[in-house]
Amino acid sequence: MRDDIGKIKLEKLENLKKAGMEVYPAKSKRNYTNKEALKNFDKIGEEKEIYLVGRVVSLRPMGGSAFCHIEDESGKIQLFLNKNNIDIDKFKLFIKNIELGDFIQVKGSLFKTKTNEKSLKVVDWEILSKTLKPFPTEHFGFKNEEEKFRKRYLDLFFNKEEREIFVRRAKFWQAIQKFMLKKDFLQVETPHIETTTGGAEARPFKTHHNDFDMPVYMRISIGELWQKRLMASGFEKTFEIGRAFRNEGTSPNHLQEFTNMEFYWAYADYKDGMDFAKKLYRYIAKEVYGKTKFEVREHKFDLADKWIEIDYVAEIKKQTGVDVITATEEELIKKLKELKVKYDGNNRDRYIDSLWKYCRVSISGPAFLVNHPTFISPLAKRKTDKPEQAERFQILLGGAEVGNGYSELNDPIDQRKRFEQQQKLLEAGDDEAMMPDWEFVEMLEYGMPPTCGFGVGERLFAFLENKTLREVTLFPLVKPKLKSTE
Repeated sequence: MRDDIGKIKLEKLENLKKAGMEVYPAKSKRNYTNKEALKNFDKIGEEKEIYLVGRVVSLRPMGGSAFCHIEDESGKIQLFLNKNNIDIDKFKLFIKNIELGDFIQVKGSLFKTKTNEKSLKVVDWEILSKTLKPFPTEHFGFKNEEEKFRKRYLDLFFNKEEREIFVRRAKFWQAIQKFMLKKDFLQVETPHIETTTGGAEARPFKTHHNDFDMPVYMRISIGELWQKRLMASGFEKTFEIGRAFRNEGTSPNHLQEFTNMEFYWAYADYKDGMDFAKKLYRYIAKEVYGKTKFEVREHKFDLADKWIEIDYVAEIKKQTGVDVITATEEELIKKLKELKVKYDGNNRDRYIDSLWKYCRVSISGPAFLVNHPTFISPLAKRKTDKPEQAERFQILLGGAEVGNGYSELNDPIDQRKRFEQQQKLLEAGDDEAMMPDWEFVEMLEYGMPPTCGFGVGERLFAFLENKTLREVTLFPLVKPKLKSTE
């Protein structure tokens, strides 16, 4: 059946060619969008002929006439074709060969039908792109999520609400950029390909640099160690919006490729960063959504409320009875099993992180998570009065972390020791431990000013949309089909 449909469509394609039409022209003569034509209906008038374009989404032949709708990005408009208003051969060519899904250009004048619908009376038309696949109806929907993402172009065409998500996503990043620039931060670009992956704890994508004949990695952070080098070079406020890559599992809150923003601010500490981030989030909410109140899954929060501070160690102890500072690995494992928490890794840091993830799901926010143990914060400065705690904060919304910042560690001796500890974790088989960057330590030996760093990404956008990360990604990775079946 599919072969028969394909054969018929190819025949129609040839019919258009034989009629002298260029079936895939390079441009159109459009001088109004469909929305502009409808909005300026009275101003344009019935006497003026205009050009419109769009995809055919409905078609109703009625003897010597036909009604159809075309749709461009701005919206739909009805077309009326009649053999008395258009060349008879051109009319027959349209009726016999134009189908749902075809892109066309039409020339005509605006008028109102008997039912008072604003329409275009067509006097001429051209094909812009001929569809060679059966085009779905407006009631079309994917039953398989993988197929939905594979044919995202169809999903987005028919699902206007999903298209609006990506309009808001663009506004989300524009709002962040606008806010940072207004605060006198310099937008920069740092390498995507690195010899070591610094700035986060994650499993990297590894490849080979043929010219230098050496292994390299796709970055897992938005230039953290590079932006800190900029602080040492004399810049005081920088930020970058870009893609990061982590060779990890997929979940509602995790993808292997995603967009983040990181900023670095010399002569500021994590307290300054907390206040700045709070203002940034409120600005984003108002700019993109015009509100500060949100419902995310079972959580409700208002970004305009007071942001409370939650102590990392105290909260875990409150919810589980475990003091993660003093607990042994055996005690941590016992508690995880007791709570039926699945955990990855085989070291104390991973066990503690798994306990924290168990606790955070009950916290709606807005809140700052503070007083993290230093040993799970390898790039954060220690507290002077409590060296076992880091000057770090994470933003908690809807039971998840949607932002991370700290007073950056600029003590080269302390940084070297922490990298050495990370190296031991790597050698013990923890492939998510942080790769040491000894040239970064050398930079610190030359001196870096006190600095606050902070990162936030599209996970925040997904939460504000109450969607998974995959749903707010235009083209998430899907496995290719093993063979063509169509």
